[in-house]
Amino acid sequence: MAKAPDFDVLIVGAGISGIGMAAHMEMTSPDRSYAIVERRQNLGGTWDLFRYPGIRSDSDMHTLGFVFEPWRHDKSIADAPSILEYLNQIVDERDIRRHIRYGHKVVSADWHSAEACWHVTVELEDGSQTVMTAGFVYLGSGYYDYDQPYDPGFDFGEFKGQVIHPQFWPEDLDYAGKQILVIGSGATAVTLVPSMARGASGAAHVTMLQRTPTWMFSRPAKDRLANLLRKILPSEWAYRITRWKNVKMQDFSFKMARDKPEKVKTALKTRIEKALGADYDEATFTPPYNPWDQRLCLVPDADLFEAMKAGKASIVTGKIARFTQDGVELESGETIKADIIVTATGLKLAVAGKISVSQNGVPVDFSQRFYYKGCMFSNLPNLAVVFGYLNASWTLRADIISEYVCRVLNEMAKKGATIAEPALAADHGLVEDDIFDFSSGYIQRGKHIMPKNAIGYPWRLNQEYLLDRKIMREGPVDDGILTFSNVAETPEEDQSQLEAAE
Repeated sequence: MAKAPDFDVLIVGAGISGIGMAAHMEMTSPDRSYAIVERRQNLGGTWDLFRYPGIRSDSDMHTLGFVFEPWRHDKSIADAPSILEYLNQIVDERDIRRHIRYGHKVVSADWHSAEACWHVTVELEDGSQTVMTAGFVYLGSGYYDYDQPYDPGFDFGEFKGQVIHPQFWPEDLDYAGKQILVIGSGATAVTLVPSMARGASGAAHVTMLQRTPTWMFSRPAKDRLANLLRKILPSEWAYRITRWKNVKMQDFSFKMARDKPEKVKTALKTRIEKALGADYDEATFTPPYNPWDQRLCLVPDADLFEAMKAGKASIVTGKIARFTQDGVELESGETIKADIIVTATGLKLAVAGKISVSQNGVPVDFSQRFYYKGCMFSNLPNLAVVFGYLNASWTLRADIISEYVCRVLNEMAKKGATIAEPALAADHGLVEDDIFDFSSGYIQRGKHIMPKNAIGYPWRLNQEYLLDRKIMREGPVDDGILTFSNVAETPEEDQSQLEAAE
């Protein structure tokens, strides 16, 4: 008989996804043992890694927050310190902190069929390695490379100033009174520009250089309805109502953008023109794609537009010809002076946290596996991963996946099974679909490494939360596709030979 694994479930990553899974296990699978391994020295994932000025959510916290834990702050568009406070409160109140092991970087994970468990190799801070075994592995390690952001291949040549990437922001950077050039027009750039321009200690001027415009929309950082409801209702009720309202609004807005893009374009441009007044330039805010072909950039309290009106920030559209000693020269011949250049050029996608995953010693190529219910993979047992929504808050998917995996764990316990595997025949005949119908650069660059998507459910990663929630919560776990089994009893001699062969 194979010995029991160290843990029933090993959760990789102590960010939103990992903490959410631990909380759901505490609530619905409390008899299962678990550990969270985190490569860094702090919890929080993205919200601890990124330290650039103004780092905040670009989704409201009534949907980026967990379904089980109300968001009680006045601002629903929250900064990183507030989000970390929220996560720390959860791990303390739910006795999760003692399960977290910091300084544990998962290097590889190999599924051993003979033992019905994963052998997970972990690198410790001193460089040594250890192996942990787990019946089930839950990857809450995010979707991007923590070590390497996207490199557009800039040659900074003669430039004499500082060059910084937001993913590796220096703690002691002094940019007061300086000329800043932020290259990029995504969520990071839209956050950085007004933040660096703000206040007496801010930059002299911040220029956002965009190759192409991005669709932006402004909304208040505070949700007036949520704050009103909290005054007259218990916080749990107020949170539930606000969350449902925001989910429905997100769903409506996305579908409207897909069904009536011209109408949405007009509405977005009208709001920006109202915010900027005479400073509005239509070309600067008109992308060459439809709204929600890429994720919309949130401008809370119109802070970017206010910085532009105050003369502290500006947006320039153009392509870089070369970097000069004191800035850049564009292909148009225009020059932009800069003391500091910030390359907000995007992330680099990573599958399974760059962990080397194998099955009985054979490397797993995720690009050749189909998603199962957006969280497991064809013919790969006892493993789940979180890849959040592109058109809504990350946590919406993290919540329903955590709930679903707990249902799977409970079904395994009910059946006395040690293996849960989405079974897909070699002659499946599935018709593939575009896994991400989005034109964002980081999505397009990473498509080749992503798992496959079928047209028909359950072999796909959906981008429709309300449908997914219904299926994941109400659909049968034992659906005839997810197979439940045990390792066959094997005589000790045969078992030892099998293990030696592995």
